[in-house]
Amino acid sequence: MPAEQPIDDLLARLERERLAADRQYNDALTAVDRALQEPPALPDPPRAYDDSRLEPINQAWQILPDGPPPIDRSLKGRLRGLIWRLVGPPIGAQQRFNAEIVDHLNRNAAAHRELQQSASALLTAAGHQFASLARFESLLVQYLQTITAYVDTRDRRGGGDELRERVTLAEQRVLALKRELERRPASGSGAAASAASQSAAAAFTAPVDSLTYVGFEDRFRGSQDEIRTRVEDYLPILASASDVLDVGCGRGELLDLLRQHGVRARGVDVNDAMVELCRARGLEVDRDEALRYLERQPDGSIGGLIAIQVVEHFAPAYLLRVLETAHHKMRPGAPLVLETINPACWMAFFECYLRDVTHRQALHPDTLRYLVQTSGFTNVDVQFRSPISEADRLARISGAAEPTDDPRLAALVTAVNAHADTLNARLFSSMDYAVIARR
Repeated sequence: MPAEQPIDDLLARLERERLAADRQYNDALTAVDRALQEPPALPDPPRAYDDSRLEPINQAWQILPDGPPPIDRSLKGRLRGLIWRLVGPPIGAQQRFNAEIVDHLNRNAAAHRELQQSASALLTAAGHQFASLARFESLLVQYLQTITAYVDTRDRRGGGDELRERVTLAEQRVLALKRELERRPASGSGAAASAASQSAAAAFTAPVDSLTYVGFEDRFRGSQDEIRTRVEDYLPILASASDVLDVGCGRGELLDLLRQHGVRARGVDVNDAMVELCRARGLEVDRDEALRYLERQPDGSIGGLIAIQVVEHFAPAYLLRVLETAHHKMRPGAPLVLETINPACWMAFFECYLRDVTHRQALHPDTLRYLVQTSGFTNVDVQFRSPISEADRLARISGAAEPTDDPRLAALVTAVNAHADTLNARLFSSMDYAVIARR
């Protein structure tokens, strides 16, 4: 089996191939540039046809406009007859010749004029065409000169997104490592190893690995602007509250929104990177798990609790303890909002729930509603969010296409539409839902 090519040799070979291709391209471009043509010098259009003498010729071609002289028996008449017999035939022949010449000139005058006009138009059109051809060749060379830069920028753009993501993640990991090293005591290597092993029990909770989940959220859940738009629906519920707790606050989109509307709120999250992002924007966020944080709070101190896309990360027993503890720590009448993925929707389950490896338990809307009720909350309601777009739902046969003359086809259309409605209701309904209740 051949030995693996060293990376330096591979890079050198690729650079030689690139330089050779550049030379070949530049040589071909130079040849095209040298082949540019100048428009040829065309003759001037012919002068206009001169027909100014046609009118005099048409008036002077008859030698004897009054015809032959009169001949009678008088002496002068007989003398005129003798002379006409001598000169009449040549004069008649000359007049017939004159007539043919004049007729020829008259019939060809229009053709001469049209020929001159056509020749002028042809020379003008040829001049325009030669100029256009020269301009096209010049633009073609300019276009070919831009190809190299265009291809280079396209190549850079092709890997730009991935490279940017890798560099960003690498920078974030370096900063996380730096912070982790600064937090570790100089002589606590054994304790640090023990803490690292404990944090490894939960996915993406270690200081460095937490950045991986930040990148996961950015790519698959949506940008911060998109999430801010989605959580705006909860503002009317929380607008009159105070001391709101955002459990699993993530990147802090809701906390930002509540701060802008004058609602005092704080957050808690187990992800180091998420906490650092929030604190960098001046948000009040603690790094802790939900249950432990709630247990430390005084009873009746929380004026509202919201958890967006969080409860599906909890094991069932842990979720029950969180709900029961939250009920004790919240004020009477305080709102509770729990948004999660709707596993009753086929598309949400397979497109969103299974994608995230940190998910622990899918919660049917009826199940979460029941758990909230049994924890002591009242006015429990389920609101479905993010409906599947019509483009992703099963299509019905439109009314315009329904047959009316064949009852069997009509029955088939009705059955197909009924099945489509049933499957859409079960498999393609809403991506998320929120359980909203009051303490």
